[in-house]
Amino acid sequence: MLNNTEFRNSNDPIECTLQRYIDEYVKTKFLRIFKCLYGDSKDEEELYSELTGKNVHIITTMQSWEEKLTEATRDGKILVANFSTPWSGPCRSIAPTYGELADKYPSLMFLTVDVDTLAEFSTSWEISATPTFFFIKEGRQVDKFVGADKVQLPKKIAAVANATR
Repeated sequence: MLNNTEFRNSNDPIECTLQRYIDEYVKTKFLRIFKCLYGDSKDEEELYSELTGKNVHIITTMQSWEEKLTEATRDGKILVANFSTPWSGPCRSIAPTYGELADKYPSLMFLTVDVDTLAEFSTSWEISATPTFFFIKEGRQVDKFVGADKVQLPKKIAAVANATR
């Protein structure tokens, strides 16, 4: 069995992936405990809203997911779902760009799904990295984009928006 130093410095991709998940889990639990102990009044929606634009809907319940999915289908909009966490560096990095894109493309519906709050739901979407963006039309996935690439994400969203015209 590897000790902690060997585990962190391992070249084995499975061990590295496992360590990444452990680190993310510990960080998430730490932040929630810290917020509770020190009275941080900000909930997840407030944390996200600081990072995203006004046209991004924050999803922290299955009910809000179902409502937005129904609304997008009814209105004939493609739904862009960003599976994200408010504490992740890449997620925080891409959030302002995502918010700008939401403002630029009102013909699309932009959501941010908190993978910590909706862990089981996120698992059902097979999220292996955050951020992961899904493009959903009429309730079905039509495309997917993984990562915080500030050049490629706008290109992907523009292509999806242009395809709906």
